Amino acid sequence: MLSGTSALLNAVTALEQDNGQAVLATVVKVEGSAYRRPGARMLIPLYGATVGTLSGGCLESEVAKKAWWLTETGDAVVSRYSTAALNDEEDDDQDAALTFGLGCNGTVHVMLERHSAEQPLPLLDLLRQVRASHCAGAQATVIASHRHTRVRVGDRLVLHPENTDSGRLLDAPLDAQVRADLHATLTQGRSSLRRYPDARGEVEVFLEYLAPQRRLVIFGAGHDAQPLVHMAKLLDWHVSVIDGRAHFARAERFPLADAVLHVPAQPPYALDGLIDGALVAVMTHSYSQDRHWLGGVLRGNPAYVGQLGPRERTERLLDEIAAHLPGQAPALGALDRLHYPIGLDIGGDTPESVATAILAEMTAALNQRSGGMLKHRPVPIHTPMPP
Repeated sequence: MLSGTSALLNAVTALEQDNGQAVLATVVKVEGSAYRRPGARMLIPLYGATVGTLSGGCLESEVAKKAWWLTETGDAVVSRYSTAALNDEEDDDQDAALTFGLGCNGTVHVMLERHSAEQPLPLLDLLRQVRASHCAGAQATVIASHRHTRVRVGDRLVLHPENTDSGRLLDAPLDAQVRADLHATLTQGRSSLRRYPDARGEVEVFLEYLAPQRRLVIFGAGHDAQPLVHMAKLLDWHVSVIDGRAHFARAERFPLADAVLHVPAQPPYALDGLIDGALVAVMTHSYSQDRHWLGGVLRGNPAYVGQLGPRERTERLLDEIAAHLPGQAPALGALDRLHYPIGLDIGGDTPESVATAILAEMTAALNQRSGGMLKHRPVPIHTPMPP
């Protein structure tokens, strides 16, 4: 069971092994309301089913139906799709977006590019590099240009995870500006759209931040960890399961996990490399194991830490961890990222509902959201809230 980028890259690998061809469709710009944001992708093989989604199911069929016809010259194209309500008046504008009459009042710009083993897309190679290295990359793609410019739709610059770049825009001043902004995109960790003026008009560029695969580390290989692994893989996360008990830490109990490790819960703690930047759930149901793992994790640099169990139990753990810190041990620097009891308050008590609550809180924390009901949100769902 693969999803997201993992499913797309697996499909690309299979396609290349069979000398097949595909069109890669990428959302590069959104105006108004849309289900998915720029960077959403769908692979459209010449034969077989599509992989990935561009929307909530509204656009995929139409995009797939016309992708090969629209790219028959071999050049990249950007096609527009509107989710506004249908207008009875015929629109004579040849560049008007295809309207689906959904009433969502949004316009989605989709770039279509052909891919084959003989003429591979640099983007797909970049996605593979990001996935293999667990480090971020970035790319700048021209999505609109005027007819007299030296750059074309589909031209791109690529910034690889090892911080080397490739590609070139034929307009030297534009190349320099975009290259500088691309390095800033990687540093800031955020995608954006930029317009660059020249003497003849404007060039629009999608600066895309390509994040590494999100990593989840679960301490505890009990029954309630199994649905957590399953649901995290649906999110296309990299999942490691660790337990000090050999009869629990078995790969056959977690066939979807990327790693299942039997690590004795005793000093020294040596998992900082695995924990750094990861989401962590401590849920061994063993007081001594929880104390060992939580103490080690809190001295590291995780993105999120959640401790299963009652509040009083976790506070007792924290008191004992602080009291028994070795003299030269790092301070508990990750305390500000500790959530206990772990998960959002959704009221369920089955392993599946607990896993749902845990993943929901992790996602909210990553996106700096409170996890409340959307009906109480005063601004649109994709608009950042003020501090």
